[in-house]
Amino acid sequence: MPFYLTKKLPPYIFAAIYHLKQEAVARGLEIIDFGMGNPDSAPPQHVMDRLAELVRDPKLFGYSVTGGIDILKKSLCDYYQRRFGVELDYKSESLVTIGAKEGIASLATAISDDKNYICIPSPSYPIHSFGFVIAKTNLHHIEAIAASDFLAQFKKHVESTSHKPQAVIVSYPCNPTTEIVGLDFYEELVAFCRKHQIYIISDIAYAELYFDEKDKPHSILEVKGAKDIAIEFSSISKSYSMAGCRVGFACGNKDLVGALYKIKSYLNYGSFNPLQMVAAEALTAKSDEYLQNLRQLYKSRGKFLVDIFARELGWSIEKPKASMFIWTALPKKFSHLSSFDFCKKMILTCGVAMSPGSSFGKSGEGFVRLSLIRSEEEVRQAVAKMKPLFL
Repeated sequence: MPFYLTKKLPPYIFAAIYHLKQEAVARGLEIIDFGMGNPDSAPPQHVMDRLAELVRDPKLFGYSVTGGIDILKKSLCDYYQRRFGVELDYKSESLVTIGAKEGIASLATAISDDKNYICIPSPSYPIHSFGFVIAKTNLHHIEAIAASDFLAQFKKHVESTSHKPQAVIVSYPCNPTTEIVGLDFYEELVAFCRKHQIYIISDIAYAELYFDEKDKPHSILEVKGAKDIAIEFSSISKSYSMAGCRVGFACGNKDLVGALYKIKSYLNYGSFNPLQMVAAEALTAKSDEYLQNLRQLYKSRGKFLVDIFARELGWSIEKPKASMFIWTALPKKFSHLSSFDFCKKMILTCGVAMSPGSSFGKSGEGFVRLSLIRSEEEVRQAVAKMKPLFL
């Protein structure tokens, strides 16, 4: 007997890619994987040292509180003040989630109904769409890669319909496209959404991974009046190389934070207490040097990959300005293939894995995403594996 929701959800392309990698391994190929955004760097040393101390305390192994421990929420608010100049009330305007992904999905459950709909970018990170699909609400996709095009199309859509969306999702630096925006983008979006009474859901999971001070990402909450309509998600996963810890955050509008808390109080407790405590440690100024070094690492890797792909493969790719990804059109020689078929060919023929752009939405077709999680030596090996196909 088919189940309604699992029947409605399409096959998860990342699962299909995983099975292709398993098939390639069975054929004797060694996989060099640029697909997952799984950091290969160690977390900050002071974080690991602190965790080693905390896990010896048996009192910390019980249930944690829903919505996060106070020490972590206060640390998050201190971070927002230091990094963005934004003041938050830790009791009513901040909340800890089990990673940003869980937080967005739980918010979707909290606010969705079948009479409303959400505007979603295409391409975008899958949970931005499927969190709301799972919550059985409706979607309207804005098909645009450039942030300026997205904003223009979103405004045009809202102004041309009598049925306004309940919310719109934005995420900059963007996964997968690496697009960034300035504060002027948020100012225009907030003013427009306040006028039309539309909530904004912002995801800034990559806000600390930028490669030039002039491109330093902003928080939407820096905009005056943003807290009237906006909630923002972030996490320690990418910025501090702590993806497996599953600690994320939501902050901003009290009503949205409150709705998220109410749903989470039924669904889950907080993450393991020691993980929350070291997350609070990570958010302090002690990590500033770590973040500088991590940014330099990803910037260097991005430049190296772009240069060697152009030189050895003839694959022209634009250097990213932020995030831990490269987003690029398929090489001309393979432009007749779908993004999935191209990735399938690279895996089964060369043992090199990438993420097909179609896994991020209809507008992602014709593109691929590569993660900057491999050393220069591994990139050289990948290029050597692919080169016979490109000649």
